[in-house]
Amino acid sequence: MALPSRSTVGYQSVCMETTLHRQLKALYAGPEACVEQRIAGFRIDAVCSDRLIEIQHGSLASIRTKIARLLESHEVLVVKPLVIRKQLVRLAKRGGREVSRRLSPKQGSLLDLFHELVYFTRVFPHPRLMLQAPLVEVEERRYPGHGRRRRWRRKDFVVEDQRLLAVTGVHQFQAASDLLALLPADLPDPFHSGHVADGLGIRRWIAQRIVYCLRQTGAAETCGKTGNALLYKRVA
Repeated sequence: MALPSRSTVGYQSVCMETTLHRQLKALYAGPEACVEQRIAGFRIDAVCSDRLIEIQHGSLASIRTKIARLLESHEVLVVKPLVIRKQLVRLAKRGGREVSRRLSPKQGSLLDLFHELVYFTRVFPHPRLMLQAPLVEVEERRYPGHGRRRRWRRKDFVVEDQRLLAVTGVHQFQAASDLLALLPADLPDPFHSGHVADGLGIRRWIAQRIVYCLRQTGAAETCGKTGNALLYKRVA
């Protein structure tokens, strides 16, 4: 199975640190950590004792090389927040008044982690790496963009800021076997991606990404075929 391509983002964003990033950094760093440190040529969000903390709201692919380099000599905690609920706030203009507020119909889940992990399997797992996925509710403030609009979209919006409203749970992954806990409890042995899709109530292509991550991280391995579907078994 080939590595899936990344989907594109449907809106523009401002290249600056968001309030969400600062809030998570403060939450994870605590009062005794050193923030915004330079180590091995990289800027690190926080250093707590001997552990480096990197908050990554964006793609894990963009920090893959950075984390691999840091793991050569440091323990690293990568925090990948997953937005499960989003309050959309529309502004009249950048920094302007609030025009409307609504709940986004799109809701995330812990399984969204696999959409990012497919680009991070060359780094995870690693004995010095801890990956945490806090499930967060956020407020996203947008204003109308004035650049060239895409033909297939009625409007473009620029994200002015994102703010943390709540953390509803935190999930931790250190070994490849930790990913197996996200599989359906009644998954047969061996299994294929169709079993995963049916057990989790998700689309087949999402299940294929999950199985890809399991295989690439060593949590599962191929053990045959049934028809055109590859069969997998868990690796202890």
